Amino acid sequence: MQMPSLTKGAEQATTSRQRMWGKLLLTVVMAAGVGLLLLVLAGIFREKVPTDSAVPVQQTTIDRPVAEVQRLRRPRYETAVGTVRAVHEVAVASKLLAKVTEVRVKAGQSVKKDDVLVRLDDADLQARLKQAEAALASARASYERANADYQRALQLIMSRSISQGEFDQIALAWRVATAELERAEQAVREAKVFLDYATIRAPISGVVIDKRVEAGDTVTPGQVLLTLYDPTRMQMVVTVRESLAERLKIGQKIRGRLEALQHECEATISEIVPEAQAASRSFTVKVTGPCPPGVYSGMFGRIFIPLEDEELVVVPASAVFKVGQLDMVDVVTPQGIQRRSVQLGRKVDSDYYEVLAGLVPGEKVVLAERSPANPLSTSPSAATYN
Repeated sequence: MQMPSLTKGAEQATTSRQRMWGKLLLTVVMAAGVGLLLLVLAGIFREKVPTDSAVPVQQTTIDRPVAEVQRLRRPRYETAVGTVRAVHEVAVASKLLAKVTEVRVKAGQSVKKDDVLVRLDDADLQARLKQAEAALASARASYERANADYQRALQLIMSRSISQGEFDQIALAWRVATAELERAEQAVREAKVFLDYATIRAPISGVVIDKRVEAGDTVTPGQVLLTLYDPTRMQMVVTVRESLAERLKIGQKIRGRLEALQHECEATISEIVPEAQAASRSFTVKVTGPCPPGVYSGMFGRIFIPLEDEELVVVPASAVFKVGQLDMVDVVTPQGIQRRSVQLGRKVDSDYYEVLAGLVPGEKVVLAERSPANPLSTSPSAATYN
């Protein structure tokens, strides 16, 4: 009675194993198909231009100019960026608590030394000066009377017409009157000084950077009203990392550049702040040089710090052409012209490329057009890399 049941169970187990193997086979076939599709899309079955070997070109005659791949030794520079600042920059502040009655300048305006910039309300200062002058007149009258009494007393004491006590009292009154006169004169000077504070003048000849008050504002002692700078004396404040700062010395000549004005000049290192910034591990270096027209405080600039010389292999730019994404050159060989893939670096002097791989010095390449007869210049400007 149990045999049919056992047979049925065996058949079910066999069917389950067959299904499992079928699924496994289907998975393997699908994976192989996907892999084959990826190989086809990657172009594994198509012929490619080799990148590490030369491709011969069916050409034995050369009808274009030829140039030689060269090895050059060049000065090398590293740049450090900075900001143009005025050597002499002045913040003009108020010394009084007063109301602004007049502002005579605006940002960007040129002024001369002692020109009036701002006027403050001086009504109370005028009254104080008049009081001091009145007190001075009173003190002068008292002094003149005491001085006359003192001169008479000198004559009387010599003839013994008055006692020594009376003479001492007259002399004391004269000394008090003299002191009061001096105090009144100093009070007048003080009142005039405070009155002069109400008229704010330019301490230097220069250009107004920023005007921070308008007529009607009330200013307090120490409040900055405007800022001036001398445009004839400018400097560039540069942040230099400490490993490069060791190469610099005060008085050293160095090349600088103002990017906005496309201006380059020979600058002089005027100051190296002997303290490194803890956050950036860098030093502040100040350089000065001839100022071109149109330079303003806050403009961006850079200096070029000389490093050790470097050697590089260069090829004329006119010898390089594109094949897809590859840079190619035609190389002259004893067997003819071979097309070769090269790896290029920086562009040098706008007429040459640095060759990183694919060519060696002495090989000759075919030019698309005639390149400059003289190879790379060795001037500092030509040897600068950013």
